[in-house]
Formats: sequence, C-alpha cells, structure tokens
Amino acid sequence: MSDQTFDIEMGLLVDAIYLRWHFDFRGYAQASLRRRLKTAMGRFSCTSLSQLQDKVLHQSDFFPALLDYLTVQVSEMFRDPDYFLALRREVVPLLRTYPSLKIWVAGCSTGEEVYSLAILLREEGLLERTLIYATDINPQALQQAEAGIYELDRIAGFTLNHQRAGGKSSLSDYYTAAYGRAVFDKSLRRNVVFSDHSLATDSVFAEMQLVSCRNVLIYFDRPLQDRALGLFRDALCRKGFLGLGSKESLRFSSCASAFAEFVREERIYQKSL
Repeated sequence: MSDQTFDIEMGLLVDAIYLRWHFDFRGYAQASLRRRLKTAMGRFSCTSLSQLQDKVLHQSDFFPALLDYLTVQVSEMFRDPDYFLALRREVVPLLRTYPSLKIWVAGCSTGEEVYSLAILLREEGLLERTLIYATDINPQALQQAEAGIYELDRIAGFTLNHQRAGGKSSLSDYYTAAYGRAVFDKSLRRNVVFSDHSLATDSVFAEMQLVSCRNVLIYFDRPLQDRALGLFRDALCRKGFLGLGSKESLRFSSCASAFAEFVREERIYQKSL
C-alpha cells in the first residue's frame, strides 16, 4: 500500500470513528497516528485500514479494543521526579494559600500521575482540601485508574521515583501487596473524580488552581494543541499553574501570552492574565 493510499484510508477511518463513536482523532499528529494504526493492523490481522474501518463500523465490540492502540497508555508514578520535586518546593507553598484546591490531571491514562499527586498532596497536608479531576477519553484506562491496581514488578521503579521527588514517607505506606499486584489505598482517591473528557471536543468544567497535562500534547497537531491549551487557560484561576511534559512547550502557542514561566526546566507555567 502506498503512503498516499494509506493516508487517504486513514482520513476515512478517523472520520468513521468520529461519526460512529464520537471520538475525535482528526487533530492528532499524523506521524504518531500512522505508527499506531500500523501496529493495530498487525494485531487485528488486517491488510488495509479499510478492513479496520469495516470492523469499526460493523462490529460493536471492536472499537474499544482499537481504542487502546489509538490512545497512548504509557506512564509511571512520579514520572520525571524533578517535575514533582518542583511542584513540592515551588508550587505547593503557593497552593497552601487557598482554602480549597481543584486540580485537573488531563489525559490521566491509567492513573499513575493521579496517585503521585495524591500522595504528594497528602505528604504536604493538602489532600483533604483538594478535589482532583482525573480525565481521559479511554474508558478502560479510567477503570484501571479508579481501581488503583498495578503490577508489583513496577513498584521498585515507582519507589525510586518517589524518593527522588522528595518523598517524605515510604511509598509502601500507600499500598497493599497481594498476588503479584499492588493495590493503592482507597483513601488516596476519596477526593478524586474520574471522568471521561476529550480535549478535542469537550469544554471547561470547573475553575482550577493547577492543571497537569504531561506527554499528551505531543500527540496533537498544532490546532488541537492550541485548543487544549485554551481550555487549560480558561480553566485556571488567575495565578494558577500549568504543568506540561518535558518535550512540550507554550512557546509557539497562541496562548503563550497568558502565561509566565514559573519553573522553566520542568515546564511549569503560571497564568499571568
């Protein structure tokens, strides 16, 4: 199949997904989408995207399986520990000045960042007055996030990240190990709302003091990046904080003027307008 034919079929498939299932991948970066769809073709034994499209349109149980290939579920607790260390040292002292807090983890995937923030906030005495909104478009990922269950062989890496992020306790205080898995304490998600939300189609739903959206925008094209950043700008209160991934930036965004760099190295910004 030629690249031109593949791209034509990819456009038709993305339109079909939007019309049939109301998931909008039309603004996703083309190169990344190509790679993921080629992987999906191999997994589902399809020789063309048209075959994938036929399954999407006519097999009601197929799309949820395909969705796992279209959304990137790669995360770990306290990923990029210096980011969480900067939150702890530079952002938390200012968050303390609010009587209550709302935090939005956009594109929360399977929940590792949500639990990282919940643990950090508990260690800093802020979790009980914080409401965390954890959103994603993948319902299966959200279910896993809400369950808070992770393979035990990942815990050593999580523990090292937690220590490097300035952890004030042992990570083992927050989970119970059983049958090769770690189950994180229900109290960590008592103040968490897990919800379906699309940065491509949905709107702002609350005013936030902190928005953390890391390693999501890299999969969007420029117009969709601007749309998402516009949502974050509108959601944040004045002087609220935005955290992005290590390869993401506001520099060329139409929203750049609304923010000032707060911790440049860790891509933490403060809303200035």
